[in-house]
Amino acid sequence: MSIIDTFDPISKDIIDPAKTHPPVKGFPERLLVCFTYKFAELIIRNTNAQEIDVLKGGRIIPIYKCEYKGQSFAFYHTLLGGAATVGLLEEAFAKGAKKALFFGSCGSLNENLTAGKLIVPTAAYRDEGASYHYAPPSDYIEIPTAQRLCDIFDDLRVPYAKTKTWTTDAIYRETEDNMQRRKAEGCGTVEMECASIMALAQFRKKEVYQFVYAADSLIGVWDRRILGAMPENLRESIAKIALETVIRL
Repeated sequence: MSIIDTFDPISKDIIDPAKTHPPVKGFPERLLVCFTYKFAELIIRNTNAQEIDVLKGGRIIPIYKCEYKGQSFAFYHTLLGGAATVGLLEEAFAKGAKKALFFGSCGSLNENLTAGKLIVPTAAYRDEGASYHYAPPSDYIEIPTAQRLCDIFDDLRVPYAKTKTWTTDAIYRETEDNMQRRKAEGCGTVEMECASIMALAQFRKKEVYQFVYAADSLIGVWDRRILGAMPENLRESIAKIALETVIRL
């Protein structure tokens, strides 16, 4: 039996997140999640954030209740990778969150598509493991929340592009042939979490949204571009868009 045969829609979870992580009184229904500490610092600094709980994923991960323009939401800085991100999100949903917005970096497979824009994934190629425990096997998982996110970006007049994305567990095994296959199927980006969190959302009947920005490029020779060296004004602009978006969910 392989990973694609592991989805079990019938029997019960052995560890129920709702029992191991009971609801937190006053936990906001809206949740914002980022992947880097520099974005986390920006969000915390600009939202009158107050710690309300913690997650534990090999380290203590504070969860904050934030206020922005009179609206409240929860926020935390998650771990990298689909499995880790899904485990923490399960716990956040159990604590009281009902809808979540993720934002972070990706690799570009199509410079013409991604340059100067945020990217809204519309479907994610399942080259990871977590999604196969939450959804029947398929090459891609569709993202039904993508259009709502696009509508919000339209209202905010945010430049964006829509594309399929390639979700992979193994950043050091993104091979040339696999990249070309995904690109031929219409993937404009590659990242590590989208397929996983979208499968969880659909299984648990929650709303999960995600946008990404292109940091590095995998076209031809790998180009680091702004990976690990994002200009501060760009980081502040993306953080503001994330804040404006989460209060509109």
